[in-house]
Amino acid sequence: MKGGKFKEYLLKYNTFRRIVQLLMFISFSAMVFNIAALPILLPVLWTWGYEPNVAGDAFTAIQFIFSGWKSFPLVFPFLAVASFLLVGVLIGKSMCGWVCPFGFVQDLVSLVKRRKSELSLRTHESLLYGKYIVLAIALFISVTFYITRVMGVSAGYERALGIFVNAPFTTLSPGETLFATLPKMVLGFGHAVFEKPVLDAITGIASLPALFWVQFAVMVIVVGFAAFIPRGWCKYFCPHGAIMAIMNKFSFIGLRRDPVKCAKGGCRLCVNACPMRVPILDLPWEKFSHEECIYCMKCVDACKDKAIKLKYP
Repeated sequence: MKGGKFKEYLLKYNTFRRIVQLLMFISFSAMVFNIAALPILLPVLWTWGYEPNVAGDAFTAIQFIFSGWKSFPLVFPFLAVASFLLVGVLIGKSMCGWVCPFGFVQDLVSLVKRRKSELSLRTHESLLYGKYIVLAIALFISVTFYITRVMGVSAGYERALGIFVNAPFTTLSPGETLFATLPKMVLGFGHAVFEKPVLDAITGIASLPALFWVQFAVMVIVVGFAAFIPRGWCKYFCPHGAIMAIMNKFSFIGLRRDPVKCAKGGCRLCVNACPMRVPILDLPWEKFSHEECIYCMKCVDACKDKAIKLKYP
């Protein structure tokens, strides 16, 4: 790569975004380095599987508080809800593109397959409702269980919910499996190999509960999906993304497309670069903050005319 092109590459938003993603991923995983935990709740897909943890997943916190996990009091999850509201209003859905650890993993996986698949527009638009359905189911279970707790008649409902009582979404969350369940299992297997015969350790893997294999299958499908469809989980199934998509409509942050510089509107380089399939050229040029936009700035980097810029507020 020649000097001029290398300098231009370094100045691109996407390069800076990758650096931020990596740093945030390391920060989220700080328990590996024995860094003390910080009381932070963020609207991103993360895990509560490690204690202490650097940051908490705000949506999982909502589920835990409603379910009374670890003797949580009967209170409304004000802090977790405030996390979605404040972040949504101030910076929109940008945490999905710049901070979310699972989003970073999807971006890395997408590099494996250079030629991406693309769903038809009709299929894409239909699947967009998937994340709202996941959100609605998780909230319905959590809220109705919370109501039974308040009324003092939760025992029967708790037995019916079983493993889904504490966090109906997080129980099968690919993020929880990838960032907590699998690392714990690998560490446990490593200890077992040193303490027991290898055959016994392998037998232990074979006897893992059915729930683990369901969680593992969900994670493999979701991560594999990202190799073919960029940010497939974010677009179609993530409940965090569903909440932040709603908040994106009220956010101060947005993008502006200069119609004078965008003389080659038919080139569609910005649209083709967008992993979230935001119809950039069909949106108001003065300022747009589409509900699916994660402000990854790939459209800005792709535009040769420099017609797209960040606008705040």
